[in-house]
Amino acid sequence: MSREQASPGYELPLRLLFAFRLIIDELHERIAREGHPDLRPMHGFVFQAIGPHGTTAVELGKRLGVSKQAAGKTVEQLERLGYVERGSDPADARRKMVRLTARGVDCLVRSARIFDELREEWVGQLGGEERLRGLEDALRVLAPGDPFRLDTPRWFGAAP
Repeated sequence: MSREQASPGYELPLRLLFAFRLIIDELHERIAREGHPDLRPMHGFVFQAIGPHGTTAVELGKRLGVSKQAAGKTVEQLERLGYVERGSDPADARRKMVRLTARGVDCLVRSARIFDELREEWVGQLGGEERLRGLEDALRVLAPGDPFRLDTPRWFGAAP
């Protein structure tokens, strides 16, 4: 297809999804080498939904758009892996809170650094900061709003 011809309409969402997959797959390859080999893409959504102060399994399910049971199952898995812990809510001992452990926080810190590194690599691939910034600005116009849609796993039809 020549540059003058428009791409078929279905190509744009597929390219956006492919770019997302490339960056997420690379993140997970790198984070595995840094001591987090069991981390899965879904876990990043879960960590963000837990937040810095913790949450309950019920609230976690609501934030992710999944059932309390699905959220609880994910919490059990992440607890076994050492990323989260459960404990009492200091404000209400009847409520059980889920919090990130030091390992969970370490994973988030490393992920943020790796995302910055990957962004810099994309700057190089595109030929400069201005080109990537232009792409980011265009995507903000096309997809305005909060980029932290924690219910994305539900949208894909997959429980965490």
